[in-house]
Amino acid sequence: MGQITVKKAPIDGLYVIEPTVHGDSRGYFVETYNQHDMHEAGLDMVFVQDNQSMSRKGVLRGLHFQKQFPQGKLVRVIQGSVFDVAVDLRANSRTYGQWYGVELTEENGKQFYISEGFAHGFLVLSEVAKFCYKTTDFYHPGDEGGVAWNDPEIGIVWPQLIGKYKGNASADGYQLMDGTQLNLSEKDQKWMGLKDTFKF
Repeated sequence: MGQITVKKAPIDGLYVIEPTVHGDSRGYFVETYNQHDMHEAGLDMVFVQDNQSMSRKGVLRGLHFQKQFPQGKLVRVIQGSVFDVAVDLRANSRTYGQWYGVELTEENGKQFYISEGFAHGFLVLSEVAKFCYKTTDFYHPGDEGGVAWNDPEIGIVWPQLIGKYKGNASADGYQLMDGTQLNLSEKDQKWMGLKDTFKF
């Protein structure tokens, strides 16, 4: 019996992965990655880089992608909670422009596999979140692109977030329901929407 369960999301190319946790009064043990189980689920990607980040409550990172060197990402949270989102950017996909999100927490242990061809981002819901991810290609500093996190054409429903779209990706006027201000990098506040980013 496999140690992880792989479930297809409603958008092709996205998968939610749930590990088997073995726990008792001493603590727990969990396999966070099992190549055999992934191959049985039809996922034969090869990972070349592991990354870890820490973010504070209200931080939103994204929506990011690489232009010439697209990355598949296997993401998980080892502390705290985030709402993780992927947006389909594949030009010929029947779900182009659609999004799917999943809450990843240290308690639920879920992982999210995002194939190449998607933009990716997440919103931190806990006081602190530590976020880990494997990638199928290396990070190329000059190759990064992005899409506005609040593009109304995409229509992502970010949990606990309130505010009104003002025609740009600025964090101004947005906050979590407990009053925590939305926090974006300067770069992430400058991305444009789908129509202006991709003109096929």
